[in-house]
Amino acid sequence: MSQERAHYWRHPALPEVDLLRARFITHRFGRHVHEGYNFSVIEYGVEEFEHRGTLLRAGPGSIVMVNPDTVHTGQAVHPEGWGYRGMYPAVELVADVAAELGLPSGTPNFPETVLHDPAAARLLGAAHRAGEHGDALAATSLLRSALAGMLQRHAQYVGTAEVASAMPASVRAARDILHERLVDPPSLEELAEAVGARPFSLLRAFRTATGLPPHAYLNQIRVREARRLLDAGTRPAEVATRTGFADQAHLTRHFKRTVGVPPGAYRRARAAA
Repeated sequence: MSQERAHYWRHPALPEVDLLRARFITHRFGRHVHEGYNFSVIEYGVEEFEHRGTLLRAGPGSIVMVNPDTVHTGQAVHPEGWGYRGMYPAVELVADVAAELGLPSGTPNFPETVLHDPAAARLLGAAHRAGEHGDALAATSLLRSALAGMLQRHAQYVGTAEVASAMPASVRAARDILHERLVDPPSLEELAEAVGARPFSLLRAFRTATGLPPHAYLNQIRVREARRLLDAGTRPAEVATRTGFADQAHLTRHFKRTVGVPPGAYRRARAAA
């Protein structure tokens, strides 16, 4: 167990779920977000990560639970690294399970980031292993059972109107501009002028609302778009050009710091799924 390894692929029976099995030693995740939820079961070692300004640690048997669009990092605490199974279900899937259970409407939110729930950890791990082995019936059954337990025991519910009102209009407008201009982003001054704000005020408000400054947020949505292009079979060099990265090496650096694997390995695993 002296080598780093990571395999990222799509769940064979549920296209709304991605899977990652990894052992990291020196790899460090940069500040990044996921579109969907992140449920990771630590199998060995200890992971340390920053989450909402707090440095947390998770050891064997723990579940690391990160809500969508929540900035976090990740690295090993000890020289032997840490190993885990990560599951990334889409918001729609988690909301669908909540609706089936008759739970309150709204977006499920998990307030605790490091959970100690042995039953849920066993189900999540079993669902992941079934997905790894291609057992579609077991994988889907176990996953829904695991999500149901997590929702019933650990979730709170936030209405979409409440989420929208928490972000200033200038930040929402600036975010929309960045989504539209991946390849030719404006300067901070141009962005602030476009949304009717002062540059430093926008910078501060944007970081407070999203957890990232505008330039780092831009790289996150570039990686997100890169994943969609790679899913469609686009070659990494072309993906780099179409998402505004300087070159393939620039794409690879940001992609691996966010996803955990290089874009080429990600593309091959998606094509084989």
